[in-house]
Amino acid sequence: MQPVHPPLGEVYDLAVIGGGINGVGIAADAAGRGLRVLLCEQDDLAAHTSSASSKLIHGGLRYLEHYQFRLVREALGEREVLLGKAPHLVRPLRFILPHRAHLRPAWLIRAGLFLYDHLGPRQHLAASRYLRLAADSPLQADIRQAFEYADCWVDDARLVVANAQAARERGAHVHCRTRCIGARRSKGLWHLQLERRDGSRLSLRARALVNAAGPWAAQLLQLFKQPDGRALRLVQGSHIVLPRLYPGEHAYILQNEDGRIVFVLPFQEHFSLVGTTDREYQGDPAQVRISDVEIDYLLAVLNRHFRQPVSRAQIVHSFSGVRPLYDDHSASPSAVSRDYTLALAGNPGEAPLLSVFGGKLTTYRRLAEAALQLLAPSLPQMGPAWTANAALPGGEQWPGHATLVEQLRRRFVWLPASLAQRWTDSYGVRVWRLLQGIHDSQALGRHFGAGLYQREVDYLCDEEWAQQAEDILWRRSKLGLLLSASEQAALRDYLAQRQASRTRLSTVLD
Repeated sequence: MQPVHPPLGEVYDLAVIGGGINGVGIAADAAGRGLRVLLCEQDDLAAHTSSASSKLIHGGLRYLEHYQFRLVREALGEREVLLGKAPHLVRPLRFILPHRAHLRPAWLIRAGLFLYDHLGPRQHLAASRYLRLAADSPLQADIRQAFEYADCWVDDARLVVANAQAARERGAHVHCRTRCIGARRSKGLWHLQLERRDGSRLSLRARALVNAAGPWAAQLLQLFKQPDGRALRLVQGSHIVLPRLYPGEHAYILQNEDGRIVFVLPFQEHFSLVGTTDREYQGDPAQVRISDVEIDYLLAVLNRHFRQPVSRAQIVHSFSGVRPLYDDHSASPSAVSRDYTLALAGNPGEAPLLSVFGGKLTTYRRLAEAALQLLAPSLPQMGPAWTANAALPGGEQWPGHATLVEQLRRRFVWLPASLAQRWTDSYGVRVWRLLQGIHDSQALGRHFGAGLYQREVDYLCDEEWAQQAEDILWRRSKLGLLLSASEQAALRDYLAQRQASRTRLSTVLD
């Protein structure tokens, strides 16, 4: 179904506030059911929590210790779904769990992995197994035993963008850098006021409203003069990026003395991603930064496991995010459930407000289905669920990663293998759109460094809502790890000139 949208100021079926994974997932699902949808995001897509994850699609092995069997079962099922929906963004990843007998006995780990193998469907991923580590293992000499299991890696920010594209291609209006500054109910509708970065404002009406503002969800409820703002518990998670710590494309899951675990993941070919932490957070979610305590914590866990010492001086990048979890009154941040909670508010005859608390990347699609099921009585024209078997943009008619790289190299013989590989990972089959009309390397335009060309920058601005250098360097790609300060400055200058040119053109046309 392709809905015909009213002009701004008219009535939408659904307005969604928040451009993280939950917001875009709900918007895409709703648009595909024939609803007229608008989504607004105060910053860039995935600007906060949804780009600050451990980049995993996983069942959550450690959640079994907290008896969260329903969440693990659902997440394990979604691994298989997302491998099919976004094969360019989601890929299998082997995890090695070193055995430390004083932390968890082997029988407990075996039992947990048995449950992990059998709680949910597992068609594409290998079963867990016991390992005896070789003498050349990068781990400490006293760590001789381990267990191996499979989960999945994901490009988190690009998964958000792909869902936003899916929403737009089904008729949704997606407005970035546009914040909601007010909303009130009147005559069975929500009346919303939105404000763009340039100060311009727009009004719209909607039959239903979704608060998917993540760490700002409670503040939004206060703005709307709605209850339940205290249900949110903010938990900070931080990561560090180091030069690659070991060869191979497997990950490690390290047990710590406090009962927590830390992932060490292969990252962007040359690096290792290490995280995450769990600590209570107070303050502006947009200002979250890694602390010295968190850095020391992560380094200490690494140095208890790896032979080669790791120091603070080796850190090349770090990032932090705030997880907006539903407050289940757990004693520690680590024990707070990562499950989602949906709160529906509105008396009979009133326009409903659905607020999203918690959730994780892995289960965003199921969360969206549950949200629309709750809203269905207020939106009787809504079509049936459809997302389980529909590919996201870039994953349509997927030929296989190696095959697509080979097709690119055969069609564009001048294209470097490393660039074909990165573009395949990032855009999937949409890479053909990126390269439409390109016949040689000169047509790619200015080279900013590390394989980032003007053609790709323009594509990201025109097709993927990118506006600022940080959008491109850290969310649409991770090339901020590779471009020098002067190269990044050149990109910022180009984007400023591009925007100024478009503003002048718009003024002339008006």
